[in-house]
Amino acid sequence: MRSVHILLVFAELLVISLRSAVLSYDAYPSGYGDESGACVGIGDTISSPLRREVYDNGEIFDITHRFTPNTPVGSSTKGVGRFLTLLESMKNGSDYNFSEMKLPVHSGTHVDAPGHMYDNYFDEGYDVDTLDLRVLNGPALLVDVPRDTNITAEVMESLNIPQGVKRVLFRTLNTDRRLMYKKEFDASYVGFMKDGAQWLVDNTDIKLVGIDYLSVAAHDDVITAHLVFLKSREIILVEGLNLDNVKPGIYTVHCLPLRLVGAEGSPIRCILTN
Repeated sequence: MRSVHILLVFAELLVISLRSAVLSYDAYPSGYGDESGACVGIGDTISSPLRREVYDNGEIFDITHRFTPNTPVGSSTKGVGRFLTLLESMKNGSDYNFSEMKLPVHSGTHVDAPGHMYDNYFDEGYDVDTLDLRVLNGPALLVDVPRDTNITAEVMESLNIPQGVKRVLFRTLNTDRRLMYKKEFDASYVGFMKDGAQWLVDNTDIKLVGIDYLSVAAHDDVITAHLVFLKSREIILVEGLNLDNVKPGIYTVHCLPLRLVGAEGSPIRCILTN
C-alpha cells in the first residue's frame, strides 16, 4: 500500500513538472527553445527571444509599437531617447537587475484622458485611471481611410460606418509611410480635422477612436479636433497604433493603460483578437 502511495505522489509531481515546463515554454516560446520548437537544455546556449506582432496565424495581433530610444514623441526630432536606466546590475555585483523607467506619457502607443486638453477636467481628476475599461475593450472595426486626405466630415461620411459601432481604428497614410518608425516628429501626418471630429461625435456611436500616429488630430487642427473629441468625456483616444499587418474588418480590441493617478495620458498595450 505504501509503494502505491509513493507511486501516486511521484506521478502527481511528474504531472506538475510537465505542466510547469509547458507553461514556461508557452510564456517564452523562443527563450526556451530554438526556432524549430526544440527545447534548449540547461547549459545550452539560449536563442534570442522572438519578438512578434502576429500570433497563431492571426488569432492575436499586437498593435502596440515597441518602445526604443528612437520612438517618436511630441514635436521632438530625437525620439524619446534613453528611457531605461539599470540602477542595479548583476554584472556589477548586484544580486539582481533592477531598472528605472522615465517616459513621456504621450509617446509611442498611448491613450489620452480628458485632462489632456481641458484644464478643468485635469483639476477634477479625469485622469487615465478613470477611463472606462468597457470602452477600451470590446468589438472594434478597423477601416482604411482614403490615402490622399485628412479625416474630414466628407471622409467620415464616405466610410459608411454602421450605427451601433462603438470602437473604430483608422488606418491611414501614416501606416504606409511608417511614420511611427521614424524618431523625428513629422507634422505632415494624417489625422482628424475639426469638422471630421464633429461629424463623428454628431453622427456615430463611436466611443473609442484609434489612429496610427501620435495624434488623432491633424497638425493644423491639433487642438480644436482634440477639444471636440474630449469635451463630453465619453470618447477615448488611442494614438500611435501599429496597424501594419492587419486586414480591415471586425475584431475584439483590448487596450489597457497604466493606472497612473493624476496623469492625462499613459503608454498602453493594445491587441486585437479574432
